[in-house]
Amino acid sequence: MLRFRKLLLCKYLYYGILLFTILLSFLRIHLHTKSIYDSHTKEMIGVITKIQEKENQVTYEVKGQEKVLVKISSHPNYSLGDKVRVKGTFQIPEKNHTELLFDYQTYLKRKRIFYIVEADSITRIQKNHNILYQITNILQKRLHENPYLNTFILGDKSYLSKEAMRSFQENGISHLFAISGMHITLFASILQKIGKRFLKEEKRYQMISLILLFYLLLVGFSPSILRGVLFYILFQGNQVYYFYIQKEHLFLLSLSISLLIDPFSIWDTGFQYSYLISYSLLKMSNQLSSPSKFLSLGKVSLCSFITSIPITLYNYNQMNIMSIFYNCIFVPYVSIILFPSSFVVAIFPFLEPIYFELTTILEKTSIFLSHITWGKIIMKQIPTPFYFLYLGILLLYLNHPKKIIIYCFFFLLMMHWMIPLIDSTNYVEAIDVGQGDSILIHTNHKNVLMDTGGSYQKDDSLFYNTISPLLKKEGVGRIDALIITHGDFDHMGEAINLVNNFKVEKVIFNCGSYNDLENDLIKVLDKKKIPYYSCIKELNIDNKKLYFLQTKEYDNENDNSSVIYLNLNNYKFLFMGDASITTENEILKKYNLSNIDVLKVGHHGSRTSSGKEFINKIKPKYSIISVGANNKFKHPNKEALDNLSDSKIYRTDLNGSIMIKIKNNRLKIETCSP
Repeated sequence: MLRFRKLLLCKYLYYGILLFTILLSFLRIHLHTKSIYDSHTKEMIGVITKIQEKENQVTYEVKGQEKVLVKISSHPNYSLGDKVRVKGTFQIPEKNHTELLFDYQTYLKRKRIFYIVEADSITRIQKNHNILYQITNILQKRLHENPYLNTFILGDKSYLSKEAMRSFQENGISHLFAISGMHITLFASILQKIGKRFLKEEKRYQMISLILLFYLLLVGFSPSILRGVLFYILFQGNQVYYFYIQKEHLFLLSLSISLLIDPFSIWDTGFQYSYLISYSLLKMSNQLSSPSKFLSLGKVSLCSFITSIPITLYNYNQMNIMSIFYNCIFVPYVSIILFPSSFVVAIFPFLEPIYFELTTILEKTSIFLSHITWGKIIMKQIPTPFYFLYLGILLLYLNHPKKIIIYCFFFLLMMHWMIPLIDSTNYVEAIDVGQGDSILIHTNHKNVLMDTGGSYQKDDSLFYNTISPLLKKEGVGRIDALIITHGDFDHMGEAINLVNNFKVEKVIFNCGSYNDLENDLIKVLDKKKIPYYSCIKELNIDNKKLYFLQTKEYDNENDNSSVIYLNLNNYKFLFMGDASITTENEILKKYNLSNIDVLKVGHHGSRTSSGKEFINKIKPKYSIISVGANNKFKHPNKEALDNLSDSKIYRTDLNGSIMIKIKNNRLKIETCSP
């Protein structure tokens, strides 16, 4: 027994276990890179492990020999734990179409999901008899109407509004809405106080551990909940049974157990935040203590903020300094008021109106604060090894807290922030916005966005999933000029979202009268006091001129579309918007254009644009077609493609976003496609 205790006190044991676990985890991940299914699979049998309802579609996570996502438009009204037969088309999830952006295929692979099934039918073979699933089903039915009860009791954030979730993320407080160590500790403390009256310490520890394990099974083994439960069992058990193991070693043991249970959790952002911040608070505990609770909370918030910077920048390319102060407000509100009251309301439903008011205060305050731009710093995406360098410096500081180390960290951050000011690369990027146009021009550290695209799904997913994260990853925090080539939805549908979320210096409209979409945008511009102009002839952006070749007024939006010529480092660019052959003929009469290096093809390659005479005259070397995959207009048209056949054609539906870089007077084109 004495030898066993000595072994437990040996620090090398825990580092050895962790190293072995990490190596084993990467081996297990490597062995799970292939699916047992393929695109010829038509049927599977499995158990429903997760259900998500969204608008007119239901998504089931079904676990057979491996997990798949099953999508169906009709709701069969099945429950968790039901055994079902699924028939349908097995499809590999789509990869991202824009470099650096969120890759849904990789995301699902890290959850060991390789296929999405478009279901023709789902038939229940056997009803659920699993007690855990039965309890979860009862809870879900009870909590379904209130998204915050779902969040704080079941750990399911999917029912929170998109606007609220975005505000939590912008304010740096989204971690409060994942059940984590803080929530588990609070839950365990409540159970401790209740159990003190009836049970001795050892029995009380065993009872609470069993309750927490049951809760872990009930809500699923999410990394943050697993960490919280492991922390309680290991740290509290260390005190109860007098093992005298150092807290740091228990932390390493907890991390090892988490990776043994689920090696794929190493890719989970919640896992990364949870363990890194917990480690920093553990190592800095002496410096963070203070007689003043508010000062202590402020120190904890500052420490958590600094420690989380590498993960935040890698995932979101933006940090909000104000989140240090926001956490001092929201952490007590959520942990002391909202989280405990969630369980009270679940038991006593008549208190739900009061709970609704409490959550409304939280939501409205967060949304209001998210519109404050001061303190938000956008940082350009850099190669992954540099984020590990940030992480390494922080870990070094936590183990050897010398000022020179943290000074190096902030010096690197400053250099990172200055990259867009130092980099001399000019580029033009045709962003894949589906069936629409959006082109980013970066020249001499200035940014021009030509059109914003527009989602036909009538939501804001295009802006928040593509345009906004792309601009941030490019280090773009300010748009020096937003050009609306014309007022069609597929060219300006996201303009208001852009103006509301980024600093826009001015807006340029095309010739002709304003339509309803343009008037809606103008109302926002007037409110924000952003200047706007229409039917201009040229735009000067830091000694680079964009020439507007189409200034004649027609009776339709496409013919009125702005046509823009740009000479960038002696390379000629011509952006045609949705201009038709009528406009092309007018331009041929007015201007002597030839040997265009890059042509942004008019009207998505339709038969009404890219006339043979026009293309033969301008002789484009590269042709860029911005077009949606399998679009209902059947763009691009074969005749247009034939007319452009002497040029190298790039298409956003096939190549994804298209980056045209000019550095050292050499032009290079990069795409997402192989």
